[in-house]
Amino acid sequence: MRKWFVLGLIGLISTGCSNIRVVDFTTISTKNVDWSRAATFNRSSTRVEGKDTVHIICIIPTGIPDMKEAIDRAIESKPGGVALVDGVVYLNAWYIPLIYGQQSYVVEGTPLIDPAR
Repeated sequence: MRKWFVLGLIGLISTGCSNIRVVDFTTISTKNVDWSRAATFNRSSTRVEGKDTVHIICIIPTGIPDMKEAIDRAIESKPGGVALVDGVVYLNAWYIPLIYGQQSYVVEGTPLIDPAR
């Protein structure tokens, strides 16, 4: 009987984890970009990540994760960044019932850098 209780407790604690791939994108931006000058933009050699997370306390969420905020954070992590290319957006969530959880958007991509900024 004790074995089943432990297995049930482990199953209950490990429920609610997910990692959903929302979208793949070629180019994305939340900024006003002057595309007529796109030939002058430089592509960064490293990828960046932006995240917007909300917490779930007991059963009460502290807000709603915002994809735009995650995109902004990724773009702004490189000085002069105006857009991201060749990236992906994920929705991550996990929850321990009646205790705590998190939900977040994670945006990964290669920044386009405007040398005039």
